[in-house]
Amino acid sequence: MKKAGKILLYTFLSFVTLVFGFIVYAYFAIQTEAPKIGNKKILESQRVQLDNNFYGIKNCRLRKSNSGLWEMYVEGNAFERGVYNGKLSKELIVKQEDAFVEEIKKMIPSSSYLNFLKYFVGWFDRNMDEEIPIEYLQEISGVSHSASNQYKFIGTKYQRILNYHAAHDIGHAMQDLAMVGCTSFGTWDKASEDGNLIIGRNFDFYVGDKFAEDKIVTFYKPDSGFKFVMITWGGFVGVVSGMNEHGITVTLNAAKSDIPTSAAVPISLLAREILQYSQNISQAYEIAKKRQTFVSEAILIGSGDENRAVIIEKSPKKIALFVPQANNIIGPNHFQSQEFAKDELNIQNIAESSSMYRFKRMEQLIERNPKMNNLKAASILRDQHGLDDTKIGMSNEKNICQLISHHSIIFKPREHTFWISTQPYQLGKYVCYNLDSVFAVFPGMNENKEIFTESLTIAPDSFLNTSKYQDFLRYKDIKKEMKKEIKSLEINEVDERMVGLFITANPDYYEAYSLSADYYSSKGRIKEAINYYNIALTKEITTISERRKIEEKISKLNTDLQDEKK
Repeated sequence: MKKAGKILLYTFLSFVTLVFGFIVYAYFAIQTEAPKIGNKKILESQRVQLDNNFYGIKNCRLRKSNSGLWEMYVEGNAFERGVYNGKLSKELIVKQEDAFVEEIKKMIPSSSYLNFLKYFVGWFDRNMDEEIPIEYLQEISGVSHSASNQYKFIGTKYQRILNYHAAHDIGHAMQDLAMVGCTSFGTWDKASEDGNLIIGRNFDFYVGDKFAEDKIVTFYKPDSGFKFVMITWGGFVGVVSGMNEHGITVTLNAAKSDIPTSAAVPISLLAREILQYSQNISQAYEIAKKRQTFVSEAILIGSGDENRAVIIEKSPKKIALFVPQANNIIGPNHFQSQEFAKDELNIQNIAESSSMYRFKRMEQLIERNPKMNNLKAASILRDQHGLDDTKIGMSNEKNICQLISHHSIIFKPREHTFWISTQPYQLGKYVCYNLDSVFAVFPGMNENKEIFTESLTIAPDSFLNTSKYQDFLRYKDIKKEMKKEIKSLEINEVDERMVGLFITANPDYYEAYSLSADYYSSKGRIKEAINYYNIALTKEITTISERRKIEEKISKLNTDLQDEKK
């Protein structure tokens, strides 16, 4: 009877949750309307194809570089910028949404939970438009006119494009999806080769390989504020990595957050405002102070004129400015200021996540690379070893290079120069752009020519030409197959050869053993599963919570074995 009572209770609670979610979502869908635009004549403008993968509208341009990166220039008022952006990159916007929805369905195959997640997002983003500056709502509205017609069941074009700007924040709230986790650093004065500030960062926001296929280097000339560049994807006008004409750089690093309970500004749009309207660190901090955000974030701000970098540490409840005492700075996924020293979530994050491990590894790499330059910065961002150069497995979250980066970037703010990685991850060549040079030639350009500085290209990582890289590709392929087998309801024989190839491809990575154990467990092979779980525990595991999960699985399987003997 107790069991039946629990089932009835859970059923009732699920029903109430779904009904409540439906009401919230319905209300959200009704209330979130695109901002009123006085003159929509701009929507009649049409893009012109100037050459293969080269398009223009008025003075705005989109072209695909031979590096594989897309390059875009947009100008005008907010709505104009959005419309031009959308019309130039409409295929990329559609492709990006397809990739995003496809990956979400992979991570959450349950249609009922996906339905619930839709309600959760509706609740999460309720009244969000009331907190966002009207300029960005108008720009998002302009972009949304070029969005896909395929996903009306999720929401209107405007609702979807607006909500995707909170995807980074939702990645915080749904932390088990492991969508966010980045590392950045900066050096200056005696720690840099020429004394000038240099900043490097990996943007490890992973929503599948397809999501990172079409990176866009977008150069903006807004009608208010400053010219800037940002690295983005189709339909996204927020900033995760960027630099403006005054040498101000902005990069985001996620920190641990509670699930938000009130509407606020997506962190990427706060970063966009900082980039567009700041000439110095003080102005950036003042902008950050006046905005309420969903989640906790460490915003690394570099200033070419001031030749230093700081981190704005911001949670939904408070804000702090972390100013390093040395001539270098490390941006992990935890807070470092005294204001957050006693914060329970931050303490837990430092103790249980991979952030502190990567922080210590970055300390080692900066120390062994005095007189930092762009080549040394690239080698650090590509580092695949653990502390003291130990082998902890390819794609381990504790590596600086986790082999999941959407992009990797190096800034020299005083020179208005930056290097951006090409496919795959940060392993392809880094191509160099100079902000002043691009703004001098790209607007209205009719000749389909390269706008990056080819002589300053950083060569691809030699790792690409090794058998280890082929092992990594094989590991990824087998991992997909193994996960399918684990979820399959069919009782198949264990494929011992597949397990052997899987482990051989990445023998230092705990996941090779824990996933193999999951596979054996799903086939009823308890002793083999326990054995592989135990081997996994001898490896460098990413987080405390992951270690606990493995230990709990071992405990349960041991109990099952005892029950079998009885």
